[in-house]
Amino acid sequence: MTQSKWLDAELKYDSGVFNKHQVVITRGQGAVVWDDQGRAYIDCMVGAGVGNVGHSHPDVVRAVQEQAGRLMVLAQTLPNDRRAEFLTELVSVLPQGLERVFLCNSGTEAMEAAKKFAITGTGRQRFVAFKRGFAGRSLGALAFTWEPKYREPFGEAVDNRHVDFITYGNLDELRAAVTDETAAVILEVVQGEGGVRPASLEFVQEARRITSERGALLIIDEIQTGFGRTGKMFGCENYGVIPDGITLAKAMAGGVPVGAFAMTAAVADRMPAGGHGSTFGGNPLAMAAGVAVLRAMKREGMAEQAREKGAYFMEKLRAIGSPKVREVRGLGLMIGVELKEKSAPYITALEHDEGVLTLPATPLVVRFLPPLTISREQIDQVVASFARVLENVNPRADRQAELATRQEGQPTR
Repeated sequence: MTQSKWLDAELKYDSGVFNKHQVVITRGQGAVVWDDQGRAYIDCMVGAGVGNVGHSHPDVVRAVQEQAGRLMVLAQTLPNDRRAEFLTELVSVLPQGLERVFLCNSGTEAMEAAKKFAITGTGRQRFVAFKRGFAGRSLGALAFTWEPKYREPFGEAVDNRHVDFITYGNLDELRAAVTDETAAVILEVVQGEGGVRPASLEFVQEARRITSERGALLIIDEIQTGFGRTGKMFGCENYGVIPDGITLAKAMAGGVPVGAFAMTAAVADRMPAGGHGSTFGGNPLAMAAGVAVLRAMKREGMAEQAREKGAYFMEKLRAIGSPKVREVRGLGLMIGVELKEKSAPYITALEHDEGVLTLPATPLVVRFLPPLTISREQIDQVVASFARVLENVNPRADRQAELATRQEGQPTR
């Protein structure tokens, strides 16, 4: 079969910053996507946790189609019925006290907003962030992102001199780091890119206590954990903690780009008028999609689905009993399987041999982020595929074969 013309075009004209898969996905429904050759894949990526309600949820499709015929873009200085409707729906599900929202277009933009609101809200400029943490790729958000490979290409333009990185889960380091100069602690209750690592109850609750005591904000990054993913509408609800602000994006509009920073009135009111902005933020098209998502999540009990299916999924993964697996961990349907060797060959084999799409999270972890609507039968298929891949893939043999081929002067795969 010849390589798709669409793949050829994308590889030719794309910027080159993405490691492209060798497939062209053209449509999706629920937990399944299809490539341009008609092959089906169970999607446990859904845009890195964007499609919590599944691909092309009928309510979202209908809302976008209807709104596109009415009004698609409008400056936030002009009030809009759909934006007001979305804000009302969002605040109704947010943790108590988070009643003011800055609307933008992505998680990185939400983090940039959080940073600025924390500075004006406290009059301070130091932050506490965490090793293995990921906050985004803009120059401002990179300052909170620990992994050096994301920051080093940009040198001193990434100014993290105002950020204290501490060990995730270390109570002593947390207590020492938060001072009367700290504007905010930026915390993921489950580190996603850092290996799908849930925080302990004690650690999150101590973060809330110590920030309140010392006049700093607790900002919880819910960009990946929000909107039902962890078995609660927001990840912080698993810990009984109400933060001063949360960053939101990914799953909030079912695939339409959207982001937000939700905060208390006390934080919002200290930002001067015109102190921040967004051209496309709060556009009526995204707002209509967001309303449809929030209502579908509540009506279909998607957070409860994630809690029940996540427990089932992890139980089945642990039952594989492979000696290659070090640990299965997660919260709800945010699941990581840490291997004793590099995960990349297994992720590739899942896609090529089994028709299952997954993500890495650190070099050793296979990450599963399926739609919350995935069926138990589809979970069983994914687990069976993973078991076969664990049994059949031999990275060492594959590497030896590749080296032998290179020595013979033949082209490699």
